[in-house]
Amino acid sequence: MSLNQQIKSDIKDAMRAKDTVKRDTLRNIQAAVKQIEVDERRDVTDADLETIMMKYLKQREDAKTQFADAGRDDLVEKEDAEIAIIKAYLPEPMDDAELENVLKDVIASTGAESMKDMGKVMGAAKGAIGSRADGGRINIMVKKLLL
Repeated sequence: MSLNQQIKSDIKDAMRAKDTVKRDTLRNIQAAVKQIEVDERRDVTDADLETIMMKYLKQREDAKTQFADAGRDDLVEKEDAEIAIIKAYLPEPMDDAELENVLKDVIASTGAESMKDMGKVMGAAKGAIGSRADGGRINIMVKKLLL
């Protein structure tokens, strides 16, 4: 079963269970999928869906930070619930040691030697790592390895 089909099935299950947080979170993901399907007139792959979910996860984490700064604990809890739901569909994130090993291989394969080669490394790294680490973590680790 593809990730998209799994989400559709889980929306139905959440509706039956009257789990409004899960239902609404997954519907928001489905809305982003539909937007791409209509705008670009193509089917969304699992890799595309993971990218959409990573973007949505980042938005939720940013909103959580803003709500925490404003002292809105009720909204922080809502964002935490949505973040947990999204993370359940994403692959297990890489730990720092695994990320460093993959990035060392990418740096070696691209022949990068200095910060001038950062763009080349980042492009290849995103392809090799996918949604198992966010761009910020990759960026920090690449800078550390290239200096």
